[in-house]
Amino acid sequence: MREIRHIVFDIGRVLIHYDPDLAYRDLIPDAEHRRWFLETVTTGDWNLEQDRGRRWDEAEALLVADFPDHETNIRAFRQNWHKMVPHAYDDSVAVLEALIEDGHDVTMLTNFATDTFAEAKERFAFLKMPRGVTVSGDHKLIKPDFAIYDLHARTFGLNPKHTLFIDDSAKNVEGAKLAGWQAVQFTDVATLKRHLEDYGIAI
Repeated sequence: MREIRHIVFDIGRVLIHYDPDLAYRDLIPDAEHRRWFLETVTTGDWNLEQDRGRRWDEAEALLVADFPDHETNIRAFRQNWHKMVPHAYDDSVAVLEALIEDGHDVTMLTNFATDTFAEAKERFAFLKMPRGVTVSGDHKLIKPDFAIYDLHARTFGLNPKHTLFIDDSAKNVEGAKLAGWQAVQFTDVATLKRHLEDYGIAI
């Protein structure tokens, strides 16, 4: 395997727990109705456009036009976003911190809306520890598009073939590989440590 000189972390579901269902358990107590709402109204594809840089007022207006009877719950998505990210994964954060302390070059590349990332960074201090971060919403680019990997590499002076990317999404891992990076899919910390060891990086 190639020598790894740069390590790039995704954030959501790698370092921080993310689950939109948590924001609606009080608002929509019925589990089936709640599932319908999240899969039909405030869908993952709809939210991804905020990660691409669309403003929340524009996003909400689109859904309210299509689902006027659900306006309150549509607007609750952003209002209750903090409930969707209740905690960090302490064991993953420990790996991140150990890599930095050992002198590895660590950055982050994330699909995140600009404003919610700013909120997350204030809540989770470890997000300030890596050398830097590329936030999709800041650049109107999202993973797995080649352009965002290229932007991150150019911004932080990374050599793609010596860069290891860690992401929970198989699509994003594949996108990184297509950009010439090494990449592994995050499932749990034990597996991540084995991946790192395969690249000669001990934790």
